[in-house]
Amino acid sequence: MQVLEQLTGQQPVFGKARFTVRTFAIRRNEKISCSVTIRGEKAMQLLDAGLKVKEYELIRRNFSDSGNFGFGINEHIDLGIKYDPSTGIYGMDFYVVLERPGYRVARRRAPRARVGVQHRIGKEDAIKWFQTKFEGVVLNKAYGT
Repeated sequence: MQVLEQLTGQQPVFGKARFTVRTFAIRRNEKISCSVTIRGEKAMQLLDAGLKVKEYELIRRNFSDSGNFGFGINEHIDLGIKYDPSTGIYGMDFYVVLERPGYRVARRRAPRARVGVQHRIGKEDAIKWFQTKFEGVVLNKAYGT
């Protein structure tokens, strides 16, 4: 929680466990995760910092068919935050949702409409955006190798 607050300057939202899992010692309604939604220039800066840790290399499987992509880092201190022994070291996931203007028609409350096939962002569009915006490399290898 403190790490996300330092990184974004926003208050994180907590995710709670839906049911008890004894093997992991998790009780129902216990806080087990936190997340922050960031948009605009601040999001681009944080994404750039995260991709710098990954050396601007992503695997093709990081991209979904709906034009989104995500990746994870193992240590938050790689982002430039100073290590604090009381906080410890946390890993985090970045997930990027790409949309063209006009996607609101599918989510609004008033007469909803479907987003046309030509207007949707696909896997290839997301890869092309990543390569042009960040000059990134998309590898075709599996996770284990």
